[in-house]
Amino acid sequence: MPLITPPLIQSKDKNESLQDGEREKEKNKLAEDPTKVVTQVGASYGGDKLKFSGSLSLGAVNKINASVDADGEEWRLGGSWLFDVGIVNVNFGKKEFDDGSSQNNYSIGTFMPLSYFGFTPWGTQVFIMGGYTYNDGEVVCYSNEECGTDNVDFNDLADGIMYVPNSSSSGYLGTFALKPLTDKWRLLGVAAGSLGSNDYHGYIFALGTGYSITKRQSVAAYGFVQDNSYGHDEQLGIVYKYQFN
Repeated sequence: MPLITPPLIQSKDKNESLQDGEREKEKNKLAEDPTKVVTQVGASYGGDKLKFSGSLSLGAVNKINASVDADGEEWRLGGSWLFDVGIVNVNFGKKEFDDGSSQNNYSIGTFMPLSYFGFTPWGTQVFIMGGYTYNDGEVVCYSNEECGTDNVDFNDLADGIMYVPNSSSSGYLGTFALKPLTDKWRLLGVAAGSLGSNDYHGYIFALGTGYSITKRQSVAAYGFVQDNSYGHDEQLGIVYKYQFN
């Protein structure tokens, strides 16, 4: 008598097979792919700061993300949900600038791979990035005009500067590009701009190169410049990642 597998078991096996296939697909994505859903840890050094980062996969389509610098002054925490047409990220965190300004941000955004629509110019993976951010913090000003006041004597202030509370809502739009050169080497680039309330504006540009040491380990070197209404930052750095699953 032939063995008949109950429909419930067949359905369960099929779902498990699909999930295994999705996990394998995620593992094979390039290390810098912003839509990658895996468990990994990393460390980076740039701008005289050591930073630790990681993500915890909660399944085939969602994960928790976190990063913090060695001083605990800059950090980020959030989650990601992967869909067929891209990934949605929700984050909140804090950034400190060299002049003492600070920026807290709460954002929701997405990376949408144009490869989903068959667009891969010269083998380049292009992602459209965009979203919404609420910012608050303190900005440094050096005169009554910059601070929007007319009764402060800056000669009486420490270092001749004043910290002013600031908040804004903004939207951002940009692109992230990932170009494989060989099985191990790739180039990457980012360009994005933002505009918002209270005259908020900003941009970021970055270029880098990545290298796969093994299937689980990778390194990347990068340079970027970031400027917005809260401050300015330029860095050259290196990042290492280890993937667990």
